[in-house]
Amino acid sequence: MKILSITIFFAGVLSAILLTQCDQRSGENKSVQTETPNLAFGGFESQAKWGEHLVTVSACHDCHSPKKMTDHGPDIDSSLLLSGHPSEMPAPDINRHELESKGVIATSDLTSLVGAWGISYTANLTSDATGIGNWKEEQFIYAIREGKMKGLAGSRPMLPPMPWQMYRNMTDDELKAIFAYLKTTKAIHNIVPQPTPPVSAKK
Repeated sequence: MKILSITIFFAGVLSAILLTQCDQRSGENKSVQTETPNLAFGGFESQAKWGEHLVTVSACHDCHSPKKMTDHGPDIDSSLLLSGHPSEMPAPDINRHELESKGVIATSDLTSLVGAWGISYTANLTSDATGIGNWKEEQFIYAIREGKMKGLAGSRPMLPPMPWQMYRNMTDDELKAIFAYLKTTKAIHNIVPQPTPPVSAKK
């Protein structure tokens, strides 16, 4: 009788252990199932959130977001995120002939650059019609892949400091995520000036 009782006792303990392990594995499987959809968005909760992350780590704000001067230098103006070079800002007052032959210079808000190519102004990337509001996803991908303004085959090449030669190596999914995020940005009406050719071209 004692042997039977002991056998039943250990059988019960073993069953309890097996049930606990099954529950743990079941919980692990549920956890995996919950996280799996995020893998499609680089671990983020949505495509747009992934795109926001990519925009941040790719330093898009360095050029496309106007800055305001602080005691530690230029800082991003959060009210003008990704709106490009302010339309009302005058062109830099410099000796362009000398500068364009010797180096480059940036405006204080870092949204414009002067160099051998002339003066370039960073684009408005917000969801406004003056930005990328009317763009289609395929336009955006073409713009980055081919370095063409507005993502149109016949448009002018993108100018420095836009590092499209680096960004073109992003995957389609990454570029689609960035575009999805840009479509969610605050619409800021800002018509960015057209680039100015170098002084040497004016003859």
